[in-house]
Amino acid sequence: MLLKTTAIAIPSFSSTLSLSKSSFPFPNHRFLVNFNPPTIKTSVRMNWFTKLGFGTRSPTESPSDASIAQGPDDDSPAPGQEFAQFGAGCFWGVELAFQRVPGVTRTEVGYSQGYLHNPSYEDVCTGTTNHSEVVRVQYDPKECSFDSLLDVFWARHDPTTLNRQGNDVGTQYRSGIYFYTEEQEKAARESRDKQQKLQNRKIVTEILPAKKFYSAEEYHQQYLAKGGRFGFKQSTEKGCNDPIRCYG
Repeated sequence: MLLKTTAIAIPSFSSTLSLSKSSFPFPNHRFLVNFNPPTIKTSVRMNWFTKLGFGTRSPTESPSDASIAQGPDDDSPAPGQEFAQFGAGCFWGVELAFQRVPGVTRTEVGYSQGYLHNPSYEDVCTGTTNHSEVVRVQYDPKECSFDSLLDVFWARHDPTTLNRQGNDVGTQYRSGIYFYTEEQEKAARESRDKQQKLQNRKIVTEILPAKKFYSAEEYHQQYLAKGGRFGFKQSTEKGCNDPIRCYG
């Protein structure tokens, strides 16, 4: 038997193509993907399949690396300040929501709860490192209670969707409260129980001790306040209630 073969025309690509979560078939991409002919096979395989959890794990982990990543956050807040970490989906919009809270003195986006030491954004997007996109909030407890931060956290996302917020799908987008003190843990659990009574579905938010925090790349920091990809700066004024445009 003769097999009929069909020639398939492969379109040419420019050297780089700017892709956003809203324009790419898969939601985990906020960076430029190279389409140089020598590397297109590897790039596409990694970006389309590995980041969905299939294929060969690209980040390499050693026991010593994992012990560091799973250790406590060894940074210290400013005198008289406290830290809290929250995961509520894409950290761009979450950070802006906390920037607007009176009494919050600093915010920083990054990666935590994973097993890889010094992960990059690309590492986290593979879905194999167990990191969560988090916002580390520094706040003055005399001006801002932890309970008020919890209110912002619950209002900012859907805590009933596992590893997903809207079109953003992956373990890095999971819902989580990561505490530094026993008082924060107690408040978080009590707050979750109250929220559960308001929900028709089970809350899947994890409540765990804060672990080592890895600051995300500079372009992620205060992303929406700096204008995002379109240059439309969004207000960080305390008490601002303007809608947060997540990709503005």
